[in-house]
Amino acid sequence: MAEPIWMPSDARKADSNMARFIEELGLAQDYEALWTYSVDQMDGFWNAAWDFLGIIGHKGDIVLQEAHDLKRARFFPNAKVNLAENLLQKTGKDDALIFHGENGIRRCLSYDELRDAVAHMQEFLKAQDVGIGDRVAGFVPNTPEALVAMLATASLGAVWSSCSPDFGVSGVMDRFGQIEPKVLFSSDKYHYNGKTISCGTTASEVAEALESVRKLVVFSYDGYCTDISAFGCKAVAWEDLIKATLPVLSFERVAFDAPLYVMFSSGTTGLPKCIVHSVGGTLIQHQKEHQLQGDTKPGDRLFYFTTCGWMMWNWKVSVLGAGASLVMFDGSPFYPNGNRCADILAAERVTHFGTSAKYLDACAKEGVAPIKTHDFQRLRTIYSTGSPLAPAGFHYVYKNWKTDLCLSSIAGGTDILGCFVGSSPLDPVYPGQCQRRHLAMHVEVFDENANPLRGAQGELVCIAPHPSQPVGFWNDPEGLKYHNAYFARFENVWHHGDFVELTPQGGMIFYGRSDAVLNPGGVRIGTAEIYRQVEMVEEVLEGLVIGQLWHDDVRVVLFVRLKDGIDLDDALRRKIRFEIRTNCTPRHVPAKIIAVTDIPRTKSGKITELAVRDIVHGRAVKNTEAMANPEALELFRNLEQLRD
Repeated sequence: MAEPIWMPSDARKADSNMARFIEELGLAQDYEALWTYSVDQMDGFWNAAWDFLGIIGHKGDIVLQEAHDLKRARFFPNAKVNLAENLLQKTGKDDALIFHGENGIRRCLSYDELRDAVAHMQEFLKAQDVGIGDRVAGFVPNTPEALVAMLATASLGAVWSSCSPDFGVSGVMDRFGQIEPKVLFSSDKYHYNGKTISCGTTASEVAEALESVRKLVVFSYDGYCTDISAFGCKAVAWEDLIKATLPVLSFERVAFDAPLYVMFSSGTTGLPKCIVHSVGGTLIQHQKEHQLQGDTKPGDRLFYFTTCGWMMWNWKVSVLGAGASLVMFDGSPFYPNGNRCADILAAERVTHFGTSAKYLDACAKEGVAPIKTHDFQRLRTIYSTGSPLAPAGFHYVYKNWKTDLCLSSIAGGTDILGCFVGSSPLDPVYPGQCQRRHLAMHVEVFDENANPLRGAQGELVCIAPHPSQPVGFWNDPEGLKYHNAYFARFENVWHHGDFVELTPQGGMIFYGRSDAVLNPGGVRIGTAEIYRQVEMVEEVLEGLVIGQLWHDDVRVVLFVRLKDGIDLDDALRRKIRFEIRTNCTPRHVPAKIIAVTDIPRTKSGKITELAVRDIVHGRAVKNTEAMANPEALELFRNLEQLRD
């Protein structure tokens, strides 16, 4: 029987937003009772949630139409809402956001200053004839200006899309070329790992190539005056758009399912999918996740380490709707050392910190232990996502960061712009598990024949509609791409593509993407099972595992990146195999273990198992612009070790 690694105190549970919500509904103070109500009585749940979460707008008299059909279901079909109106409802002189740049700069905007900045950008966008449904794009680092530009876009009922500035021209064009934005925003530069990188060449080439772009708005990363001479004839400087007279800020309320964001898949097969998310679905889902699941309250401070190319950026900025503040950081979390994020957490009195499992793994390998040097008195929650956090990662955090906090492994993705499973303020934390299925997310685990499973590995599915399902895909008028992405596997069931297990504790364990599942001898093995053991080996920094087609079967191949000065000799291979065999099964043991100097990953930090699998099998890898280090793929091409 699994033992919890942390338990919320009775006082903490009683003080939670969720406890108050349960009391209003008249239910027992129990997460399982609330979850059951939320999936059995979706109309009642979402109607009550709208009011409890403080959603501003016209609700209408219908909560859910055609609930029996996942693709046709509509939430609040008569509602009118605006995201920016909800995120900017708080006023005053307190800090709405605090920005830290890698180069040491710190900038703040109060709630009033944030509203004023949005008003100026809204006036400019109006002058460019931006209105309901028009697209505005950001080639932007994680700075205050990125947030202001998004809110100004959303205030007009227009559609925002962004990518991080480390993309090359073709990568940006693959994305923004599909959606034809009227206005493009760019920073003058950004900083990473001690280097300063100009955005001028890429931004100007993109602006010129996109005929739809009327203006390229350039802002200074440091908040100073901007030199736009390198940005082409469409460029205008951000500071020139700030007028002496403050414009009146207005909000265009639109239909609940009107488009708000276009998100891009980070896969490496063909052009990125353009996933369209709605205004109302994003708003109410994010407020549920922040206020109920994460127990975020007015006055709290959220710091999520992310770029504008990862869906966690869109997720984190919604915390403003909970009356909380944003702490933003742009740059490398290991520059100048591994305590960079910890320094910000302590200095800004952060209550909620979010990052990736890979970051926590890297901190563990580097021996980062801020519990010895930093005061995290206000820190209540750490979120981890991007990939499964192994049990060892849980133990590392509680030993080296803080003993009394909720370590929430959360999981969902760009496809739903939110979470299927994650945190609960009422429940204990078990190592290696996401705490609970999220409210009103009717998540189950299916076998290959659509039979529900518990305590066994299978496919993550959702059998009922939820508000943050995509509106659809861009340029997919018949909905075929949308159907094939999520509904082709099981009839009228959302198939998410994760290989998971529902646990007796009510949580969920992730074993990797189901399309990357290994199948030696016909037995399905999740890649995360192997990673968990490899990460226990001190000499290994990280690994990547694939299945190689071999003699009419599949053999497991493990690539490892080792610490400096370590060689992959027979002794280390035996050690790795022993760790895997002892804690998994003989079928998990790799047939081949090969050392590489780098592991290819997407710009959001996810390792690219499928791309490596294609390279190993001599297949072309498309859309390498989605990768942070595509040159690493060459390390896996035509390997002599894989020929015997």
